[in-house]
Amino acid sequence: MIGVVVVDDEELVRHGIRLILDTATDIEVVGEADGGRAAVELVPRLRPQVVVMDLRMVDLDGIDATRTIVDRCGATTRVLMLTTFDRDEHLYDAIRAGASGFLLKSSPPEQLTAAVRVVAAGDSLLAPQLTRRLLERFTSRPLPSRVAEERLAPLTEREKQVLRLAGQTLTNAEIAATLFLSEGTVKTHLGRVFTKLGLRDRAQAVAFAYETGLVVAGGGQG
Repeated sequence: MIGVVVVDDEELVRHGIRLILDTATDIEVVGEADGGRAAVELVPRLRPQVVVMDLRMVDLDGIDATRTIVDRCGATTRVLMLTTFDRDEHLYDAIRAGASGFLLKSSPPEQLTAAVRVVAAGDSLLAPQLTRRLLERFTSRPLPSRVAEERLAPLTEREKQVLRLAGQTLTNAEIAATLFLSEGTVKTHLGRVFTKLGLRDRAQAVAFAYETGLVVAGGGQG
């Protein structure tokens, strides 16, 4: 069973999310928090696999709550962030704080349960609308080329290739097929990329690839 804590400062929203998740036989809502402050106390105690977190809350927003939860729980708990706006300017900050996935609140119910499974499995998820928003941010304000080169310097050429394709939101299987590698080899390369660059997961890798210009507008190569 995938244990989930639902965090939202609106009771009706929490109830709706619980109803959706309760329909899945492999997901169990083990707790609810009515805001960010309650979440940072509850989640480290319950240690769920996934936290479904509202991005915008009054007492402590989802970004600060996520940062604290990630610091306290490490990789044992993943955060799936929900947002109302596909052009939310705080998406990048949420990724940097450690969120592993993003979904619009307007998404169909089946997408929520699928997203919880993806995040619980250790992968990352970005709704297509939100990925476009990240791309817009980084292509409008790219890092200076010298800074980008310095940040990419620890990687081998193969690792840069893998990161570029991951930044284009390809799966491990798709990357393997593109580079004529095994999925296991791709996973090993990604692990080294994360370690060398201090990245938590794929969501941060996507942001990093955009930020450094490794992926540019239209999903091409930098």
